[in-house]
Amino acid sequence: MATAAVNPDLARVRAQATFDPLQLTYFLYDGPEKTKRKRFLQNMATKEHKEQNFRRFAELSREEQYEEALRKTTYTHRRIAELGLKDQTDIFIFREVISPSEPNPFGLHEVMFVTTIEKQGTKEQREKWLPLAKRFGVIGTYAQTELGHGTFLRGLETTATYDPKTKEFVVNSPTVSAAKYWPGGLGKTANCCVVMAKLITNGQNYGMQSFLVQIRDFETHQPLPGVSVGDIGQKFGYGAMDNGFLILNNVRIPRENMLMRYAQVLEDGTFVSPKNDRLVYGSMTLIRSQIVGGCARSLAKAVTIATRYSAVRRQSEINTGQGEVQVLDFQTQQHRLFTQIASSYALTIAGRVSTTSYIKVNAQIESGNLDDMPILHALSAALKAFSSWEMMSGIEQCRLACGGHGYSLASGLPKIYVNEVPACTYEGENVVLCLQTARFLVKCYNAAEKGQQLPSMVSFLRTAKGGKSRLTEKLELDQIIAAYEHRAARQLEEANTRLQNYLNKGTKPADAWNSSSQSLVEAAVAFTHAFVVKAFIEKVTTSRLEPSLSAVLIQLCQLYALHGISSNAGQFLRGGYLSDEQLTLVENKTYELLAALRPNSVALVDAFDFPDLVLDSDLGRYDGNVYEALMEYARRSKLNQTEVHEGFYKYQKPFVESLKAQVAAQSRL
Repeated sequence: MATAAVNPDLARVRAQATFDPLQLTYFLYDGPEKTKRKRFLQNMATKEHKEQNFRRFAELSREEQYEEALRKTTYTHRRIAELGLKDQTDIFIFREVISPSEPNPFGLHEVMFVTTIEKQGTKEQREKWLPLAKRFGVIGTYAQTELGHGTFLRGLETTATYDPKTKEFVVNSPTVSAAKYWPGGLGKTANCCVVMAKLITNGQNYGMQSFLVQIRDFETHQPLPGVSVGDIGQKFGYGAMDNGFLILNNVRIPRENMLMRYAQVLEDGTFVSPKNDRLVYGSMTLIRSQIVGGCARSLAKAVTIATRYSAVRRQSEINTGQGEVQVLDFQTQQHRLFTQIASSYALTIAGRVSTTSYIKVNAQIESGNLDDMPILHALSAALKAFSSWEMMSGIEQCRLACGGHGYSLASGLPKIYVNEVPACTYEGENVVLCLQTARFLVKCYNAAEKGQQLPSMVSFLRTAKGGKSRLTEKLELDQIIAAYEHRAARQLEEANTRLQNYLNKGTKPADAWNSSSQSLVEAAVAFTHAFVVKAFIEKVTTSRLEPSLSAVLIQLCQLYALHGISSNAGQFLRGGYLSDEQLTLVENKTYELLAALRPNSVALVDAFDFPDLVLDSDLGRYDGNVYEALMEYARRSKLNQTEVHEGFYKYQKPFVESLKAQVAAQSRL
């Protein structure tokens, strides 16, 4: 990966691996051929990145980041077309090198605007709009969130009132809080958007529907009459993305601009409702499924940086007089990092399962079978929430593990954090999503109590509530799964009991739900955690792997699951399911696994196969030449362009001289 001499400490840890990391790379990327293809595209993109002299975001202002992002995005799209790349994985790999962990101003156009038209548009609408959108004759975004409302769709205020005389919808933002706020690409890039608005026809409100609204002139890019649009300003991160606001003042659009594949408004204003209201939100389910894999990859980048740096960094002594040791030798550092390595692998597997589930259920939906749609919605919502929370806390642990240098933008960690953590709130706020999943789980729980058939994903609700754990000192994987399913079933039972107790007291259903909501969220998290653990273990134990690789991955499975038990010990101990002695076994095995995984730590992150450009980190370099890179970064600081900053002459020197003058004046008194 690199031509410079590799740091000897980093090289030594690499050489200690007990398995071939290339075989693990094949496991992650579906075999040698796909790995070869991935590396070919990454090497090509790396060469072009250098030739184009693309600038590093760590050294740019917010305005420069947006402009550079546009330059990168338009270049990438031209190259994708020239190279004839069609496969979405190929496209992602090429883009990731050019724009690593960086927002793409065209991103919402591709993942939401185009997708929504594909999923929600009629045949005629797709034929009209998709060719335009795919050649960027129209550049769109998805405008749902408002200044005053987000995940609560029924609270959105934007209206689309049908006028049967002109066969038009009048789209309006009736209040300040009705302004669309936060959509990516809306501020300066998009000229059109899918607007989610309350449909009003024949005097009745029919709820949220999707409307195509042009907001800027296709030639001049100036806002159209009745449209007030712009960027929302500086944010915690995401500097390259022009998240925007949109205020519509009675803007008229043709009737044909309502996406009508499912819900329809006839020319006379008659509303034809869809077979299932959730069909309107299919695009959101897709992007939530994709977010899981993205969160896994972001955490993998962070832990790659922190693990490599921990092999290079020497700090303090363990045994007095024997010299400073690699930070990786400290058990506390191992616990901090190895659990995140395990988590990144677990979430990677869960992301694959989520995407596979979406593809399967979406095919059923396309053929008119909606039976599994509630399952898909519940799973995608919960996994999106769980994975983004895991990523958020994991990246921060990686930053902290790098000490002071982790705080530098040169580490790459702040960029990953601020540009990836928005996943906790975009496309559905996590707590709200967990409550949506909890509603599905409560229905399943009550169905199980009545002896009704359950989806396979929650079939454990029939058997997992009672009894004691059979976990022994061998810490059998099937018993670990059983423990997680028991925890999920028990948490759900307790949440449902709390809910029913309120209802039995005569509490209004909405109030009863609110008073039970924290326990319901915890039940949804427990369900999702069990799903991830089971998916991880089943994937590893059913795959045909070399024995040395299988052994290490089983250790990762154990570490991920046992760490989860220790971190949530109270829930596993409830009702005496796990004993104190079993919990001690879990904790002791966790510490044993840290020591066992130490020789394989660098190989495990190397297997993610990230080129240096994708990590964009001076701490996570493949060659480990950390200190040289940090000094070069420091020397390039704009503050170092002059030996003496102009602020010295404008403020510092006059201030010091004024104090001198005061002292001199006082001495003369």
